[in-house]
Amino acid sequence: MKKRITPIYLGPFATLIAAVLLSGIYTVLCLWTQPNRLLDVANALTAHPMLIVLNALPIGLLILTFTFLLRNVFASAALVGGCCAALSFANRIKIQLRDEPVIPRDLVLAKEVFNAVENYEIHWPVKVIAIILLVLLVTIAAAVLFRCKPFPTAFLKRWWGRAIAGIACFAALLGLVFTVYASDKLYQSFPVTDAYHFSLVFNELGFPYCFTHNLTTYTVDKPENYSRSEAENWENVPTVSEQGENVHVIMVMNEAYSDIVENDSFAFTDDPLENLHRLQQDAHAITGHLVVPGFAGGTANTEFDVLTGMQTRALSPTTTSAMQAVSRNLDSLYRVFGADGYATSFFHPGNDWFYNRENVYRMLGAEKTLFMDEMQNIVLKGWWPSDDYMAGQIESEFESAVANGEYLFNYTTTIQNHMSYVDTKYGPDYTFTQVPTAIDLSDEVQTMFNVYVDGLRDADAMLGRLHDYFALRQEPVILVFFGDHLPYLGNGQLGYSEIHSEVALAEEDRTNPLCVYETPYVIWANDAAVAALDWNNAVSSLSLPNDHRISACYLGSTILELTGRGQESPWFAYLNTMRRALPVMQLKLCVTADGIVQPMENAAEELQSMIAKHRRWSYYKLKQKEVG
Repeated sequence: MKKRITPIYLGPFATLIAAVLLSGIYTVLCLWTQPNRLLDVANALTAHPMLIVLNALPIGLLILTFTFLLRNVFASAALVGGCCAALSFANRIKIQLRDEPVIPRDLVLAKEVFNAVENYEIHWPVKVIAIILLVLLVTIAAAVLFRCKPFPTAFLKRWWGRAIAGIACFAALLGLVFTVYASDKLYQSFPVTDAYHFSLVFNELGFPYCFTHNLTTYTVDKPENYSRSEAENWENVPTVSEQGENVHVIMVMNEAYSDIVENDSFAFTDDPLENLHRLQQDAHAITGHLVVPGFAGGTANTEFDVLTGMQTRALSPTTTSAMQAVSRNLDSLYRVFGADGYATSFFHPGNDWFYNRENVYRMLGAEKTLFMDEMQNIVLKGWWPSDDYMAGQIESEFESAVANGEYLFNYTTTIQNHMSYVDTKYGPDYTFTQVPTAIDLSDEVQTMFNVYVDGLRDADAMLGRLHDYFALRQEPVILVFFGDHLPYLGNGQLGYSEIHSEVALAEEDRTNPLCVYETPYVIWANDAAVAALDWNNAVSSLSLPNDHRISACYLGSTILELTGRGQESPWFAYLNTMRRALPVMQLKLCVTADGIVQPMENAAEELQSMIAKHRRWSYYKLKQKEVG
């Protein structure tokens, strides 16, 4: 007969020591699993020892919780540590694929995430997987070899006593989650390379701490001196009853569309932004830069800002995804155009669950949504539907509206030029054209630019196709084309650094501190729309700043005013008033009408009052206003 393994029983003190050590081991494992070097993490943690405690404490308290319940500290560590290591590994993969960290709300989308993984080319880190599995197997083996002695008090020997003790540990953790870990002041007290680049924040502060902190994010903070009755009075300001001019409005937010190729480090003999530059010289076009809410990510945040006039970054210091904060019907461009009898639609060649878009666009008032799984005869370029295919979808939607005798408001978000910019993005047989440069680039950065610029040419071709198509139409059309954010070009802004772009510099060292958030935009009218809107007078009356640089939250209200709808909504009317005084506001910085860039707290009292009103009104809309 086989001999049974005789377990070694640990006393209470030894169990406690084991729990502390195991917490440390799995904390280090989680930190090592992050995409940046463990040495960099270690340097940050040793500079701020509190971060060590903040990263280890949730794991330790969970191990203690299950130790009471299971009476086996190693089994508890295998369960808790294994889950934490898996989350940290998922965080590593998500950052590499989308430059976005794993957040608690991702857990409710686990099934959809697994289904979507096939759309990405994942380079699985075999070494990381092997180490995680090895540590987990050793812990499981220890769980077989070591057990816990019965607890020394009669209370803890009974199952209900152990349950109460476990619940007490878990309650302590919950108390910390809603106090210490929820503290924005503490979270923001730790220095990071770029507080707006959330992947970097997770890397530098540690995944366990940041994940736990984000358990209480996506809140909408009540602004100081907020009054519901005051906000209701703002909403009840009399509006103009007649609708504006009937022109079709097509808005295209193109993935990572930017003009970084204008950097002197490139040596193009042709023009990858030929259509953008052509329209910059067109008398029937307004061109400039949008200041979007995020850098190298946050597509849905730009959608939210443009369509609602609110600002993602002003909702709360911890809100990284405005879409996740939406839980009720909201005012938006869809409702204004819909109220004027327009057919309204949203197109996105991605998954409807991502950022909860399927539900959010219903709450924004979109009459129709079209996502990848509903599209017919899709033409892919690599992993995603091509920009050219999406141009065809927009044209078909327009023709359908015209055939039905309707005017169309359509907002399309593209996805073709999404990261990662690797040489297999469009398949193993696709050959990328070498981007010419005036300087030497590393192989990694050269590849990223080869791939990115290939997609940028397609994006610009989409702009050209839509321009040429609508230029031939007899129906009046306004085309709005813009980028959602700058592209992600490697950890630590590697690509920007090698081309000597000031995007890679610290904010205080940039000549333009907002450059990391600026993307180009075009507002163009065909001949019929020029006549319908009295274009020159309409554009002049917008009173845009000389450089035409505005925050993304103003783009929607600008379009409403341009089409004669500037006074149909008190909210959007206020945004247009605010834009004239403060064309850019970006969390900490603002730009005044005369082009002065300054910290928000240094703005004149009148501007401070306008900002405060914007935030209070936003809170009312998001949390309290009833929209049918």
